Amino acid sequence: MHELSIALSIIDIASKQASEARAKQVKEVELDIGTLAGIEFESLEFALSVAVKDTLLEDTHFRINRIDPQSECLACHHIYTPNGIFGSCPECQEFNNRLLRGKELQIKSLLIE
Repeated sequence: MHELSIALSIIDIASKQASEARAKQVKEVELDIGTLAGIEFESLEFALSVAVKDTLLEDTHFRINRIDPQSECLACHHIYTPNGIFGSCPECQEFNNRLLRGKELQIKSLLIE
């Protein structure tokens, strides 16, 4: 379950940022996670709930934004939502595309006190 190591990394980054800002508490952490990032969302939520015990983030609310994939066809430049990573362009049926979003995993914001 790599979600636990991801949760620990999120806690570590948020804790460092909060400490640098001399925060007493982190109220909210907002995450952007692509649906093609290979993350099991429910497992990550559970891992976060366990990983925050006895930390500055123990009472933090984690808001997870699920980012749907978006691709650009490199042949006709049509922007579309792909059906999986290897789907063809719905306009020209070419398979030559570039994934624009959907694999990200980032901390979007921290709300501190």
